[in-house]
Amino acid sequence: MYLKRSIDNTLFDWKTDNYKKPLLLRGARQVGKTKSIREFAKSFKYFLEINFEENPDICKIFEKDLSPKRICEELSIFFSTPIIENETLLFFDEIQQCIPAIKSLRFFYEKKQALHVIAAGSLLEFALEQISSFGVGRIRSIYMYPLSFDEFLKANNEQRLLDLKKKSSAENPISKLLHEKLLDYLKTFIILGGMPEVVANYIINKDFNKCRLILDDLLFSFQDDFAKYKNNVPVSRLREVFDSVIMQTGSKFIYSKAAKHVNHRQIKEALNLLILSGLVIPVTHSSANGLPLGAETNPKKQKMLIFDTGILLRILDLAIEEIFYTNDFDTINKGNIAELFTGLELIKYHSSYKKVNLYYWHREAKSSNAEIDYLISKKRKIYPIEVKSGKKGSMQSMYIFLKEKKNEKGIRVSLENFSKYEKIDVYPLYAVSNILNS
Repeated sequence: MYLKRSIDNTLFDWKTDNYKKPLLLRGARQVGKTKSIREFAKSFKYFLEINFEENPDICKIFEKDLSPKRICEELSIFFSTPIIENETLLFFDEIQQCIPAIKSLRFFYEKKQALHVIAAGSLLEFALEQISSFGVGRIRSIYMYPLSFDEFLKANNEQRLLDLKKKSSAENPISKLLHEKLLDYLKTFIILGGMPEVVANYIINKDFNKCRLILDDLLFSFQDDFAKYKNNVPVSRLREVFDSVIMQTGSKFIYSKAAKHVNHRQIKEALNLLILSGLVIPVTHSSANGLPLGAETNPKKQKMLIFDTGILLRILDLAIEEIFYTNDFDTINKGNIAELFTGLELIKYHSSYKKVNLYYWHREAKSSNAEIDYLISKKRKIYPIEVKSGKKGSMQSMYIFLKEKKNEKGIRVSLENFSKYEKIDVYPLYAVSNILNS
């Protein structure tokens, strides 16, 4: 079962681009990269998929020289598939297993621009770190993540509900009945997460227990990959740091809590590998005195997000009914689930061509401690986002930020319907995409 993804439109736009570059599809493993390419391939007359993990000997074709003409001739003969410009999609999967193939991509742009070439890999980022220059300006990266909530609604054939949500606002809030329906979908999505295999299984079987088994399988495969990350970083250390990211979700990451009998440098190395793999996403402190937000950051102040809510809840082994039958996430894991969900959604709705960085703001003071969960920039302005896990909660930090930074408007994300409080625009938790697209 193929689930339609937002990246599908990006791929079809690329197909008709007269000045297209080879695509490098990047993202954590099992987020649907290969399935999306195979679905896209149906629009071509010919499709050649080469998996370097399954066929390691194919790498020998790339070891002679990097001439696209010769490479295509030999691949076409070996696989008995025509490789014709504008008619064939050439897909290199698990390309991290063949470094010369990665290096060859730049020459396809220079000498075979009319040929559609896409490359992907589950541990691609580690291979790219070994290459000083793999084709800057000649290769285009696109980024893929687990399904967003909007994609989840589409997968459930709720396009009309999605369209209504997109049109809703404080001036035009959604009806109470449909608001409750969206909250039910939201809770289901948070339990499942956005991994395509899990979502597809749920749509077919509507069985949470079967989905949890798939989440277990995915989790084991992620942890098995730890051994492939770097030879001099013990798997046990990666597991410890990974587990610590789970336990510290929603809080400033404290290195001393991350692993026993390991120094700061070793923990940082393990954490950087997890970030490189796409399993962990950093949220960095910004002073937010101006744009860009990344100009005044403090890398010593970071939060760490696991890349999927379903994976988080499975590791924590939280009972499904604890989430589905509550109207306040604050009773579960101190509301960190709502904050995690919001951060992941903020990443997923940007352009596929852009790697998004997340920022937050924190002021530590004896008498006036304040924290803003996320900061975004729109139309050359900074907007603070405060996430509430229920329908209540003060906004003291928000008002401190607005006053200190002289901002005109803030955003509150909660389980409430669309509304306004003076300078604060309120968006339901299921409507994070509205924030970015309004």
